[in-house]
Amino acid sequence: MYTQWKIRRPLRTKIVKWGSNLGLRIPKALAEEVKVREGSMVEISLARGQLLVRPAPARFELEDLLEEVSQENLHTEVGSGVPQGSEGW
Repeated sequence: MYTQWKIRRPLRTKIVKWGSNLGLRIPKALAEEVKVREGSMVEISLARGQLLVRPAPARFELEDLLEEVSQENLHTEVGSGVPQGSEGW
């Protein structure tokens, strides 16, 4: 596990030019541990003069989710039983 290794020795990597921007290569072992792969979204921020890169939380758009609905995966109404307490139906 990389986390145990980095305590003893920081990982060094090189910043490379990518068009008019700069890119950072993430070693495979580290990428696997934080569960990122090609195409993964990450958040980049600064904290006390340090550059932080972390996986971005998943964001879902209703339109994208609805595109996945089909006749094969559309379910019927699900009953939840009779009202309990003061719920009104």
